[in-house]
Amino acid sequence: MQLHEYTSFDGLGLARLLRDGEVSAAQLHDAAMRACAAVNPHINAVVGLWPADLAGIDKAAPFAGVPFLIKDVAVTMAGQASEAGSRLGAGHVAAADSHLMAQFRQAGLATFGRTGTPEMAFATTTEPVLYGATRNPWNLALSAGGSSGGAAAAVAAGIVPLAHATDAAGSIRVPAASTGLFGLKPSRGRVSNGPTMDEIFSGLGVQLGVSRTVRDSAALLDGVQGSMAGEPYVTGAPRLTWLSQVSVVPGKLRIGVQRAASNGAQPVPAVDAALDETVRLLEGLGHHVEQVTPALGVSWEAFVQANARIWCANLVPWIDGLAQEGGRSVSLETLEAATLACYRYGKTVSAVEFVAALDVRNTVTRHAGAFFTEYDVLLTPTMPDLPWQLGRYGENEGTLDGLGWTARLFEHSPYTPLANVAGLPAMSVPLAMSADGLPIGMQFMAGYAQDGVLLRLAGQLERAAPWVQRRPPVWAGRE
Repeated sequence: MQLHEYTSFDGLGLARLLRDGEVSAAQLHDAAMRACAAVNPHINAVVGLWPADLAGIDKAAPFAGVPFLIKDVAVTMAGQASEAGSRLGAGHVAAADSHLMAQFRQAGLATFGRTGTPEMAFATTTEPVLYGATRNPWNLALSAGGSSGGAAAAVAAGIVPLAHATDAAGSIRVPAASTGLFGLKPSRGRVSNGPTMDEIFSGLGVQLGVSRTVRDSAALLDGVQGSMAGEPYVTGAPRLTWLSQVSVVPGKLRIGVQRAASNGAQPVPAVDAALDETVRLLEGLGHHVEQVTPALGVSWEAFVQANARIWCANLVPWIDGLAQEGGRSVSLETLEAATLACYRYGKTVSAVEFVAALDVRNTVTRHAGAFFTEYDVLLTPTMPDLPWQLGRYGENEGTLDGLGWTARLFEHSPYTPLANVAGLPAMSVPLAMSADGLPIGMQFMAGYAQDGVLLRLAGQLERAAPWVQRRPPVWAGRE
């Protein structure tokens, strides 16, 4: 199978070829390995490879034999490294599959490696000390976003058609926007984090993936949704499949447009123009669109502080566990300066402060719920800016404490964290390109458990303004 052929299909398309007998799982795996060899030296997206288990693949599975990559955090595959992008976790090997990994297997996905993440997934760029920066296939001097930057770069460059990703403050949507992909963050409780992980960041974190087509993300959600016994959050599956929703016309939606972020940040001109273009597209499709200023219910400073307390307090036992298991100390020898600062900040958070942070979460969730009684969808830019230069994100990180690092993260991506705090579905759709050839994502958010509204809208947008034929300069199909 030639690489230009392999990269021309999405995941469901490759699975169809296998079912029709046009290719074998071994041929797909070989193509993925050659694609990785062709582009990964340029983008540094894949940080570990292993032989895919191709025996006994169920040809009836939706992604039968499709090459797949998992992120180096939150999901575990038995017998494979799981290092959380950190020197502290270097060499750690997972003892068992997580529930989500088992679901990936059942969906037919043939996992052959893992992608880079910032240390402990604590950034919206992917520039860890352990494996080095992941580069954006559209411009190698720029960040691919984070924390699922390795996953996004690998998909955008054609190594795989879709890849696992996580999202606790925008980590699916930010890299999707940065690299021209579709990224869906499902509602809280749709996908299991178990069994060893409970509420990732107290319910703020969810898992799914990034893809080049809407239908791949929809089918992936069909394949992995569901819970195991003892889940802290369970959001039931719909009567119809998510994949079927992609082809359904959404009807006339009430869409609120938020231009300035909740911290007052305005989008740069290129992003602002893309937002206007998106509004015109939506109006042309028959939707009712109007400007809004959604209320968080708390000040921006209180919002950031609550997130910092939740995140950093959750980080402490995670880091202590890795240190104990590996027999390593917690220091600048094993952690990056920002991560260590967040760890130290987390150790200062009292039980009363943590409960107060959860109360902020409740206030924000209630205000978001009220907003979505009046509107079906909230539209914002995914990011206020174009992808940053590598190195910019971490400038002077050694001078910041845990609260300061969280504030920097939220300044970089101020539109995305609301969906995590409130548990809402949200997606980044690659609807525009800047004049200098960089992708621009638009974020759409819906009410709790209204993932179908987003997928119906995403399918409509993909048909009206297709993006799948856009190719970055670093592309595995250029033979």
